[in-house]
Parts: sequence; structure tokens; C-alpha cells
Amino acid sequence: MSNASPAVVTESAYLTLHYRLAGADGTDIVTTFGTNPATLMLGQGQLAPFLEERLLGMAEGEHKTFTLTAAEGFGDRNPELIQWVSKATLDENSVPDADYKAGDLVDFAAPGGGRFAGMLHEMRDDAALFDFNHPLAGQDLHFEVKLISVL
Repeated sequence: MSNASPAVVTESAYLTLHYRLAGADGTDIVTTFGTNPATLMLGQGQLAPFLEERLLGMAEGEHKTFTLTAAEGFGDRNPELIQWVSKATLDENSVPDADYKAGDLVDFAAPGGGRFAGMLHEMRDDAALFDFNHPLAGQDLHFEVKLISVL
């Protein structure tokens, strides 16, 4: 029987874990506790980079909870990301003539090929007001991790 120390998380580790991301008030945003654990490879974009950073150096079997400020998480809310979009631009870059309502998260084609999403605040005949901040921007978060295995 060897006394090898448990495997620790590296930047390209393959992990099986339970994790929970909750708002400052403790409300779950996403959780795998109580269901099947998640299996993921670090560095592949499956978890936000600031969450992956918290996993580095954790040992197999560890169970930790981290508190992240808004700045450490999805960033502070940026008022410049609340913008009017013309109806023509909206139709051109999303689903034309969709019946969007305030509170909808609308997916857009971005210049240069990517995609981005905005939360619709107000719809007018000729334009729409969108908030392009991440929905969790400006919120403190709790990140709980139970590391089951590290490969």
C-alpha cells in the first residue's frame, strides 16, 4: 500500500465533481449536488475561467466553498452595455419578426462571427433597449465544489 498523496487539479486536469453556483442570497443558479456529478476537462471553456482558477491545486476528495465578489465573478455591471438597438438591426441579427417581450434573453450574431446575448428591457416600434451585461454581472457568488476524482 503506497502513501501517495491524492491527485491535485492542474490546468489540463480531467475532473469528476459536484459543483454549485449560488447568488449572494444562497439561491442556486446551477447545481449538480443531488444529481449526477459533472465530468469536465479544464481549459475547454466548460466552466468560466474564474471558476476553473478556484479548482487549481484542490486535492481529490476535497470539499470547499468559495465566495466571489462581483468583480471576481462576472464583473461589475457596466451602464455602457445598456443600449438601444434599431428594429432593422434586431431583425437582421436575431430571429426576424420574433415576438420578443421584456425580460427575454435574445441571442445576436456578433460582428466578426461570434454570438452574444442581451436582456430585453423595452421594445418600441423602431428600436429595442437591451442590457448586454452578463445576467450575473454585479452579483456576489458562492461556488461550492466537491472534487470526486482527478485524472
